[in-house]
Amino acid sequence: MAEVEISTEHDHASDPFGRRVGVMVGAIGIILAVVTIASHRAHTATVIAKTEANDEWTFFQAKKIREHLLDVGAGLATALGGERDNVRDLAKGYLRDRDRYKGEADVIEAAARAKETQSAAEERRALWLDVGEGLLELGLVLSSLYFLSKRRFFPLFGAIAALVGVVVGIAGFMI
Repeated sequence: MAEVEISTEHDHASDPFGRRVGVMVGAIGIILAVVTIASHRAHTATVIAKTEANDEWTFFQAKKIREHLLDVGAGLATALGGERDNVRDLAKGYLRDRDRYKGEADVIEAAARAKETQSAAEERRALWLDVGEGLLELGLVLSSLYFLSKRRFFPLFGAIAALVGVVVGIAGFMI
């Protein structure tokens, strides 16, 4: 059986371009880590804002139910009690509480809509950061292919993908 000799010596001094590619791969990796963390944080912020919006909508529904019940109660008290003073006072109290719940519901609705807007903005930010992350990963892989193939076009395409990824990632930070 023939023996296969595997050389484990690396002559980095004879490949200065490879050293530059290695540094570029390291820099891409660092930027990729930052964009990835920002992307994960944006996704978390999206989920939190959406959960808070759902909580506000639940609170809004509770207020609207109370408002409706008091409206029905005032109508029933007026219909069944006639013109008696105590019934009229009860109906007025119900209507006053109904109006209070309506005002509170309007404030809660505004808060819920604001949380939904915040959630949508964070989702847009996360999308930009995800695309930037993907492009940076592509740049990292393409650049790394140089070490297997010694083809100079791999780092070139990798650098282009990484630069586009950086631009998209920065856009994600700015949104």
